[in-house]
Order: sequence, then C-alpha cells, then structure tokens
Amino acid sequence: MRMAELSRVTGVSVPMIKYYLREGLLPSGERTGPNQAQYGREHVRRLNLVRAMAEYSGLSLAEIAELLEGLERPELSLYDRLGLAQCTVTSRREPGEGEGWERAAREARELIARHGWRHSPDSQAMRAVTGVLLTLRTLGYDGVFARLDEYAEAAARTARADVAALADESDLERMIELVVVGTLLGDTLIAALRRIAQGNISAEMLGEKLEEC
Repeated sequence: MRMAELSRVTGVSVPMIKYYLREGLLPSGERTGPNQAQYGREHVRRLNLVRAMAEYSGLSLAEIAELLEGLERPELSLYDRLGLAQCTVTSRREPGEGEGWERAAREARELIARHGWRHSPDSQAMRAVTGVLLTLRTLGYDGVFARLDEYAEAAARTARADVAALADESDLERMIELVVVGTLLGDTLIAALRRIAQGNISAEMLGEKLEEC
C-alpha cells in the first residue's frame, strides 16, 4: 500500500508517518520509485504500536524509539527483552530518604513478603509502592492502609490474567508487544473499571443516584 492508504488504514496522518520514518520509529517501506514506497502489514502493526505507546505510556517519542531499538537487538534473550519492555513502561521515581521513607520501605517489603512475592527493593515498582505508603501515612489514610492486602490480592488476580494472556501468544513479537501495550492499556482499563465500580458501589451504599463523570 502507498503512504496515503497506510494513513487511511491506521488513522495516522501522512505528516506524522513521515515524522515517524525520520525518527526511526517506523521502518522504511520498499522503494518503488524516486519518491515512492510500498508499505505492508508490518508497518500497520508498528504504527498502531507506536500510537498506543504514545497515547498511554507518557513516554516521549525518543524514549519509544530507544525501547523499540532495544527490543530488536538480536543478542537479547526473550527474558531480557520482556524485562526491558516492563522496565521502560514503569514510571521512574527517585528513592526518598529519612525515617518516614525507611519505615515505608520496610512496610512495602513486608507487604510483598506476606504475599510470597520476590522483588528487588531498589526497583522502580518498589519505590512507587514505598512512595504511596509514605503518602498514605503522612495524610493519615489509615483505612486505606489497613486494606493493603486486599489491594495486593486484586493486583495478583490482574497479574495472573496478564500472564495467562501472555502464555496464549506463541509469536515473540506479539509477546513483547503484549508486555508493552498490554500493561499500558491494562493499567488504563483497570483504572476506568475501578471508577465505574466505585460509582456503583458508593451509590448502593449511600442510597444516592448514580452520577458519572
């Protein structure tokens, strides 16, 4: 297909497609003339992947390009590629300091240990958990803090669904895409469903008419 048709199929404008080509986010098409090229299904797939990452990840196009380049390195094992994908889509956070942070970090480790999980205490995910626990303590949200294990159990159910979906894929490219896009879209999906559930449950508990934002 020509670039105009690629734009029509994907919904990505021609100027944006040209920009993606210049930035290395999209591989070049097959040249058919001095200023003409043909594009195939792999270009449609890559455009959809880049657009999803740009819309849901909060990553810059430069960071997306770096991730895609890393995922295509042949010397990396499947495990390393999946790890690279997961780390890239996890929000970065600098470690805190002081007694409050140390207490929250200990509570985060204890929470993870209670559920039999293993995780590096210096990982971005653990730093995020620690930061949330510190904030909950600081703001005095003891009710939320007392239900951390329920949140962890809900996270485990979601994670099992994630891994089951990953196991259903036999194609390496799709497995890697699922870690990237599935995590980003999954986070958005869970958050949206949570809002809907909160509205319904609070309306039932408070006897109020359901209002949706």
